[in-house]
Amino acid sequence: MDGTLVGIVAFCAVIGLLAIRVPIAFALAGVATAGSFVMFAFRTGDFTPLRALRPTTSMVFSNSFDLIHSYDLSMIPLFVALGHIAYRADITTKIYHAARVWLARVPGGVAMASVMGCGGFSAITGSSIACASTMGRICSPEMLRMGYDPRLATSSVAAGGTLGSLIPPSVLFIIYGIFTETSISQLFLAGILPGLLSLAGFILVIWVWVRRDPAAAPALGEETTLAERGRAAWEAWPAVALFAIIVGGIYGGIFTATEAAAVCVTAATLIGFAQRKLSFPALWEALRETAIQTASIFFIAASAKIFVAFIALTGVAPDIVAAVTAAQLSPVVLMLSIAAIYLVLGMFLDPIGIMVLTLPLMIPLVETYGFDLIWFGVVVIKLLEIGLITPPVGLNVFVIANVVGPSVAIERIFSGILRFLTVDVLVLLAIMAFPVISLLIPYSM
Repeated sequence: MDGTLVGIVAFCAVIGLLAIRVPIAFALAGVATAGSFVMFAFRTGDFTPLRALRPTTSMVFSNSFDLIHSYDLSMIPLFVALGHIAYRADITTKIYHAARVWLARVPGGVAMASVMGCGGFSAITGSSIACASTMGRICSPEMLRMGYDPRLATSSVAAGGTLGSLIPPSVLFIIYGIFTETSISQLFLAGILPGLLSLAGFILVIWVWVRRDPAAAPALGEETTLAERGRAAWEAWPAVALFAIIVGGIYGGIFTATEAAAVCVTAATLIGFAQRKLSFPALWEALRETAIQTASIFFIAASAKIFVAFIALTGVAPDIVAAVTAAQLSPVVLMLSIAAIYLVLGMFLDPIGIMVLTLPLMIPLVETYGFDLIWFGVVVIKLLEIGLITPPVGLNVFVIANVVGPSVAIERIFSGILRFLTVDVLVLLAIMAFPVISLLIPYSM
């Protein structure tokens, strides 16, 4: 049986299952298992299902076992736990409160502080959706109460939440590193400058928005003294310290990414208890939520690993590489085509699903063209980040809509998001045109 045909049918089947809302893990594992069974059954030319049973089960279980026992994968529960513990210890929101105090008299200052708070939250949690959900509960209702334009009050947090995908640590970077066998530490460092560039772009959007329409942010906070600003900045030191451990430790060669995660979890727990912001019931709840979230991610990753093995069995990836090579596409056209594919998929699928579905085909292709996989990883994560706020299914937008309730229609949130999407696209083009933005820090280690 033609392996390429089986592979193409399998991809269409996965897309179809996802379209009818079958969970990504079940879709990938189910299609990969069925496809592998068909490939093994027809290996000798005749359909012999009994002969296909053993190799199919062996492939499924061996790939799942190898992935789950991967050392690098241990970073995911550690960073997920760090986010939950830091939130309950009131560490992640201190950067927002500090920025809120410092920008109290700046027009649009609360919206800017919200974006900065999302950046600080992202520097610890590594999850965009968690960032949007948590910061949305804190920031959006406050801005609505102060009289902010509902579009600005909601879209700024939805856009700021996407920073969790790019600013290290990032769960998406971990999954990308595992499946492409690239250095996760270098991926973390590669995301710093693009993440900060995105954050600065969002703040610029708010500044221009309020400057053109002062009524969008009418309320100014009370004047704060220098002592109050200093106290607010000092209270944010735990978040800064945790970020410094992650980035400084990895850049300085003191820690691996996994060791940095373990150290930060310990530090966040000790800081929380020392400041009497964390209790044992809260710690238990954080660990319980960590276990649930980690199990979900592991299930998806294991299913994706089975799917990758199936794609290798079909040989569809080399055929696609050969077809693209024969077409003699220029590197620019190839990257623009890849970007278009990710942007379209981002309108309908979640980031992890897009990544595990496309990487088995994209990585052999970009390696043939000699692209740097660290740089390509940043481009992919940025594209997935854009997908989180792209209509009609921008996950972060729906998270914020759920937080604010019927007071702000989802169409109004999307109308505000368009301004931030413009900056996102400009940052994406800059990253693609100037790889040094992504590679400067990791390759200076």
